[in-house]
Amino acid sequence: MEATRAARGQREPGEQPAGTAPGPDTREYRAEELAQAAGITPRTLRFYRERRLLPPPRRAGRVAWFNEQHLERLRTIAALLARGHTLGGIAEILTALASGRDSGTARLLGVHEPQPWAEEEQVRLSARELADHYAGETDPENVALAMEIGYLRPDGEAVVHVSRDLLEASSALVREGIPLAILLAAGRELRAHADALAEVFTEVLRRQVLPEVLGEGRAERGAPASETDIARLTEALERLRPLAKKAVYAEVSLALDRRLRAELDPPPPPPA
Repeated sequence: MEATRAARGQREPGEQPAGTAPGPDTREYRAEELAQAAGITPRTLRFYRERRLLPPPRRAGRVAWFNEQHLERLRTIAALLARGHTLGGIAEILTALASGRDSGTARLLGVHEPQPWAEEEQVRLSARELADHYAGETDPENVALAMEIGYLRPDGEAVVHVSRDLLEASSALVREGIPLAILLAAGRELRAHADALAEVFTEVLRRQVLPEVLGEGRAERGAPASETDIARLTEALERLRPLAKKAVYAEVSLALDRRLRAELDPPPPPPA
């Protein structure tokens, strides 16, 4: 299989072309050195390679050279094994994390390029860090669903979560005992409602702010915005977005109060 791939000029993710020398700051290991650094036996390392849990090493003649990426992968495998995952499940998780790397997934999710007015801080996580955040509930199904919704996108050997606030809130809810699968299902529904709320404010901006910032005629014609227009619009959004968020927060808080009262208040007595 590896010979066929090499003959076709194909490489696995992380594999270097044959004969490619590492960069000056790249640490490399022989197989025995890598096993020692990872705290496993050379036999275990060979077994992981046979199961295709590691990218192929760089070869120089008959010597196989491994790098920090291989060491991090071994540490991730160890962490997932400690959480009760099987090797088959770990292989699926690693495949899910790497899926879409070259398929335009990030572009389809709308996060391929930095958004000019994005406010949420994105967080890059290794597979091990992701499992730590969610108490080991990052099985392939949950990872795939999080990617489908748009919470996660692949980034090399890691993933990027689109919002630090969402990451912290959802991981805290998992620690409170709510299964991640339940949270993801709720998140899918919440995202649909959030999109509807955002459309309400977007329409207000479209009707009231754009004509003022860009001029009535240009806004209607959809003419390209200049750098000056972008600066004006950014300034307007910086003023208005916190107010929109405060209004949404207040409405959600009031709605939760109404729902909780309906659930907890005793029902009225039946008519006499």
